[in-house]
Amino acid sequence: MKSNLLILTFGFFMPVLGWGQTAPDFKELLDSAMVRDSDLKMQITQNKLTDLDEHKLKDAFLPTLGVSGQIGYLNGTARITSPEINIQPFIHIPEGQFNNNLNVSGFSGIAKADAKMLLYSGGKVKLLRKANEEKKISENILLEKTKDEVVANVSRAYDQLALIHQTKNVLDEAKKRLDINRKTADKALGYGLITPYDHKKIELAQATLNAKVVEYEGKKELLLTQLYILTGISKERLRLIVPVLSPIEMLAHENGIEQRAEIRALEHGITAADFKIKAERTWKIPKVQLMASAYYIGLYGSRIKTSENVIPAIPLIGYPGAKLDWRPTNLNIFPLVTAGVGFQWDIFDGREGKHAEETAKINKEILQNQKEDALKKLTLNLANNQTNYDVANSQIALKSKEKELAKNALVQVEKEFRYGLSKSSQLIEAENDLEAAELEYQNAIFNQRRAGIELMRSTQELDVTKIY
Repeated sequence: MKSNLLILTFGFFMPVLGWGQTAPDFKELLDSAMVRDSDLKMQITQNKLTDLDEHKLKDAFLPTLGVSGQIGYLNGTARITSPEINIQPFIHIPEGQFNNNLNVSGFSGIAKADAKMLLYSGGKVKLLRKANEEKKISENILLEKTKDEVVANVSRAYDQLALIHQTKNVLDEAKKRLDINRKTADKALGYGLITPYDHKKIELAQATLNAKVVEYEGKKELLLTQLYILTGISKERLRLIVPVLSPIEMLAHENGIEQRAEIRALEHGITAADFKIKAERTWKIPKVQLMASAYYIGLYGSRIKTSENVIPAIPLIGYPGAKLDWRPTNLNIFPLVTAGVGFQWDIFDGREGKHAEETAKINKEILQNQKEDALKKLTLNLANNQTNYDVANSQIALKSKEKELAKNALVQVEKEFRYGLSKSSQLIEAENDLEAAELEYQNAIFNQRRAGIELMRSTQELDVTKIY
């Protein structure tokens, strides 16, 4: 009773325990790979610089405010030379009669606040923003190419895992047949229908098959490691995948090579270059900005004095005159405000603007040459991939026929072996031929799938739903 209860309890919890380990489908593998792919993450990070440039251009018309100040000791002397005053016959004062030195000393403090705001850039900011928008579109399009690379890499690893699973199925079927033929060989050896040497050949074939199984396990573990690196999904879950290879059915192309990411990205790059050229031409147009400033000027612990009298002496009454020696508590000016609109018009900038415009034109020409070269290469790539796909399709039909012939040949040899009409070497040879034909057939499907994916990529029509 207790044992029955234990079995019932274990059977109840088994499905619950199994829920935590489900085989990931291809979509989950692909989604995980997209998140982990280093090239994709690096490209997305690089694209953030373009976003930053866009924000900088948007902020070009925002006002700026800066505050500066200084404090220090001030000591300055001004030399005052009086001119000649000659008003005959009333006054005649020779030049230099009232020369004097004015000295100002003390601690000074200056504070300044500047506010500026660009009102009109000559259209340069607007054109640069359009150029940046085109550049951003170009970069986002290139992300499509990188994502297709991720799809192709995950698809190859997934199909290789499917191929290795099919290999295991072929080896299992071969093992079953050899086990049956081993029993037949045991009986034939007992009846004296075959020699011990022929019997040993069957044993050798089984040992060879066991070695191939060990080799299969090593390849499978390597593929699981590769998928783990690509997706980050645990090997325990990856081992639950049982993929099946099937040919890709291709439809007629809806797009041409003009839809390739490289071509579309270059087209937007050329448009961005046009805006950049127009932006560089704006050096001739005046720029206008709003400006405002506020000042504070102060002098503390100061002394203002002269070296000579500023009030002349009057000898008749015995007055010696007086020098200036003033010690004010502090002197300050606040606020001193200026505000207005200013402009800058570069009549001649040393051809700097012209050189920048020529540089932008050369960059556009480079992009146009790259597009022309890309069109040639992609046209050849499309033709090559179409040929590869057609050849791969024909290989599937050929390998299917070879597999069928090898299977029929093995059935015939097995019948003859049972009745002692053929030797074990003929049986093993037929078995090896069938095994090789089945593996070549699976390889033909694998190659056809690779050719189909590359053909889809040739016109930027890679659709995962058509593959899995």
